[in-house]
Amino acid sequence: MSSKSDQSKMSLDRRRLLQGLAALPLVSMSGLSFGQAFPTTKVNTTGLAITDTEVTVGQLHSATGTMAISETGSIQAEQLAIDEINAMGGILGRKIKVIKEDGASDWPTFAEKSRKLLVNDKVATVFGCWTSASRKAVLPIFEKENGLLYYPTFYEGLEQSKNVIYTGQEATQQIIWGLDWAQKEKGAKKFFLVGSDYIWPRTSMKIARKHIENFQKGSVVGEEYYPLGNTNFNSLINKIKIAKPDCIFCAVVGGSNVAFYKQLKAAGITANKQFLLTLSVTEDEMLGIGGENFEGFYASMKYFQSLENDNNKKFVAAFKAKYGPKAVIGDVTQAAYLGPWLWKAAVEKAGSFDVDKVVAASPGIELKTAPEGYVKIHENHHLWSKTRIGMGQADGQFKVVAESPELIEPNPFPKGYQ
Repeated sequence: MSSKSDQSKMSLDRRRLLQGLAALPLVSMSGLSFGQAFPTTKVNTTGLAITDTEVTVGQLHSATGTMAISETGSIQAEQLAIDEINAMGGILGRKIKVIKEDGASDWPTFAEKSRKLLVNDKVATVFGCWTSASRKAVLPIFEKENGLLYYPTFYEGLEQSKNVIYTGQEATQQIIWGLDWAQKEKGAKKFFLVGSDYIWPRTSMKIARKHIENFQKGSVVGEEYYPLGNTNFNSLINKIKIAKPDCIFCAVVGGSNVAFYKQLKAAGITANKQFLLTLSVTEDEMLGIGGENFEGFYASMKYFQSLENDNNKKFVAAFKAKYGPKAVIGDVTQAAYLGPWLWKAAVEKAGSFDVDKVVAASPGIELKTAPEGYVKIHENHHLWSKTRIGMGQADGQFKVVAESPELIEPNPFPKGYQ
């Protein structure tokens, strides 16, 4: 019969042996290469563009047209994430190859290019779109062809698809928390709503109006929409001056922002006279607008480049190292960066690139290294995340002045707002 000391020694030796085995790379334990450990016939049963050494994905953004000012950052961030993943050895022993397509700020083009990526190129997933119009244009194709889209933009909600992972915020996270902050901290009761004329701004403002009128008991004193690419806001500015709102609540997108904010300043509507809260100006748009034309106005986002945490410091340093010291990072850019990492985690959890298996593995995936701090995929395919308010600075950055105390649960179908 062994003594207690012998048993303790055997137990310790056994633990050390197991720890040593766990520390060994897979190739040592199995005698196989990583790729051989996940043979293509097992990880790709649906005919996707996957070889023993490579997995092909698609990128579908506007590299040209009015939306290029906003989408260039997404293209860059997704490529950075893919490069970093490849430097780590890829996914299931396979390096990621990217096929880039330009949606050209044109929704029919987005639809055409998405069909090419899914049907002709047979990509394993797509990182893409920015506007809700582009997402709505490609959604029927992704659902019909059973593709998987990682969509990075804050949006109006009222959607949930098996074939989309939404890495930006939906309306209840960004809009409602932002409006409540405006009422509590700025005393805003009268709002003037302004947006570009397509689905995201119109639906967002519908939700905003319901929240202002039904929940805050405030009032909407004006509501105006302008075509994408519009550059003349003089009549709008006159209406704002007459209405005298406590808050201009804004969802103008793309290149129109440059003209809008320059014309506001030229008309004397500056932050020391007027409170403005936007859903759509990030550091990317600020490059065109100029910090001097936005200084003192506010944005409601989940991410700002100036966030103080270790994850973000590493991300900003890597982004600038790749794209230059003057490169800036906005909310959607950061959300785009999350896409390849969340896909990697889901593929590895599923042990397969098959879309149905990756989708099934996605709920509950956490990303503790997210530049925004921490995110988790909800069962409804949106992310738990915090909301923050940033004040525009003359240098084109934002000073974070408020943050939700907890992660906000995504709720794309809020009762009372439809």
